[in-house]
Amino acid sequence: MIKIISMSKRKKNKNSVQEFIGIETFTKRGLKTKYGELVYFLISPTNISVLSNENIKLKIRHLMQVLSAQPNIEITCIDSCERFDDNKNFMLQRKNRETNPAVCDCLSKDIDYLDNIQIEMSTARQFMFSVRFRKEKDEQIFNRINRVQKAISEQGFEVRRLEKDDIKRFIAIYFGASMQGELIPDIDGKDCFDEEKIKKAFA
Repeated sequence: MIKIISMSKRKKNKNSVQEFIGIETFTKRGLKTKYGELVYFLISPTNISVLSNENIKLKIRHLMQVLSAQPNIEITCIDSCERFDDNKNFMLQRKNRETNPAVCDCLSKDIDYLDNIQIEMSTARQFMFSVRFRKEKDEQIFNRINRVQKAISEQGFEVRRLEKDDIKRFIAIYFGASMQGELIPDIDGKDCFDEEKIKKAFA
C-alpha cells in the first residue's frame, strides 16, 4: 500500500535547525528570535578568589542594585572555551586497549595536555546580560539600551554591548560548533556560489 504524504505535511516535517532553536536573523543591535529581539551586554568577570569577604558582599550588592533597576534583564553564563571530554574519553579507552608501552605513554601525555588546557581555560567564563524587546519602536529600544548600559557601568561593572561577530562567537561556543564563530558565514554554503554570476544568469 502506497502512503501519500501531502506537500504541506512534508514541508512541516522539514524544519531547519534555525527554526528549531528559534533564531530568525541578526539585527543591527543584536539577535532576532521568535520571542523578540535580544540585545546582549558582555560583563567582564571579577576574580572573587582574590577579594575579601567584604568586597565580595559589595559586588553582590552592586549586582542586586543592577537587577533592581532593570528587573527584566536576563543573565547568561557560558565557558569561553571548548570542551575536551569526548576526546579524553576516546584516549582513555584507546589507552586501556593498547599493549604497546610507547603508545600508552604518548596517550597519557595527550590526556595530561588536555587536562592542563581544560584547567587553564575553565576559568575563562563569559557573563552576559540580555534585554528582550518585543514591539518597541527604534527610539524606545535605543533609549533602553543606553539606560541598561549606564545602570550596569554605574555599579562598577566593566560592560560593552555585543556586536554581531561577538554574538556569532558565543552562539558557536554554546552549541559546540567552533571557537571561531565569527568566521562562520551567515548563510551556509554561501561561499560556494558566485552571486554575480547567478545574477547575470537570471538577468
